[in-house]
Amino acid sequence: MQSYIIELMCFSIFRTYINILNTNLMESKLQTIAFYNIENLFDIYNDDQANDDEFLPTSTKKWTKKRYERKIEKLGFVISKIGFIAAEKPPSIIGLAEVENSLVMQDLIESDYLSEHNYDFVHHDSKDERGIDVALLYNKAEFSVDASETFSIYIETPEGDRDYTRDILLVSGILDGDPIHFIVNHWPSRRNGEEESSYKRMIASKKVVDIIKGLKKKFESPKIMVMGDFNDNPNDLSVQFLMDNEELCNTTEKLWTRERGSLNHDFQWNLFDQIIVSNNLLEPSHNSYHFENVNIFDNKFVSHSKGKYKGQPFRTYIGKKYMGGFSDHFPVYAIFRKS
Repeated sequence: MQSYIIELMCFSIFRTYINILNTNLMESKLQTIAFYNIENLFDIYNDDQANDDEFLPTSTKKWTKKRYERKIEKLGFVISKIGFIAAEKPPSIIGLAEVENSLVMQDLIESDYLSEHNYDFVHHDSKDERGIDVALLYNKAEFSVDASETFSIYIETPEGDRDYTRDILLVSGILDGDPIHFIVNHWPSRRNGEEESSYKRMIASKKVVDIIKGLKKKFESPKIMVMGDFNDNPNDLSVQFLMDNEELCNTTEKLWTRERGSLNHDFQWNLFDQIIVSNNLLEPSHNSYHFENVNIFDNKFVSHSKGKYKGQPFRTYIGKKYMGGFSDHFPVYAIFRKS
């Protein structure tokens, strides 16, 4: 009899534990926030306001309707898989770099792998000399946009001419009841040399600091996510300046090793693609999202499977040679939990 009573008590305790566990699981939600440089997503039409001659059906790269549609489908497939294992759904928010216009964004959200996921986007044309911009893709059922704004980066060449680059995009809204501000970046490239161009990225970094200070004046303890292709690594001066001047955490910093990164140049790994968050997103608080983990989406199917580029991002082109891949960057993504 005593044994039976003990058994009943154990069963009752176990059932209570399971109920608590199930309740916690039901109350806990996961969201994936990602960033992806999608490498020259141009449409096939000539735009006199953009430097898109390289990406036309008549160009040496032969950027045809078939190749464009193939890239759209491939990118849609990748985006649908980012963070899926952890959150069991595609990302709620995806910052994008290297999109030509709203047309390519519309084609992307209407592609086979994304059309059922209720995506919309925020995009503004910039005066970038290559005709590429940043954008924010979001699930309308989980994120509502309150406001969006772009910030130009004023850069002059040594000769005193204006050097146009991508605008910085600020999107403020509500993620499943949680007010959050997203700052999407694609800082000036290293095309003219790392040291020679570093002052440009420092100007961009200072602009982001100004944006954050503006948010802090307007909102009390705002939750901020800064994401983008910074064209600098976590230890470079421009990124360090951003970290030193605001209360931020670079969630992606420790992902970068000699054997791993988000892009590979001259067979060396870099981590230009980063997700940086305000410190108030690090600790759990009631009914609010907080950072849980971060990763590079470098699955085998987005990598070269053989040859000298094995393991590197599977590109659309290498030079003028069409490879039929995805991008020269891997996406990065962070998982956030609400409990």
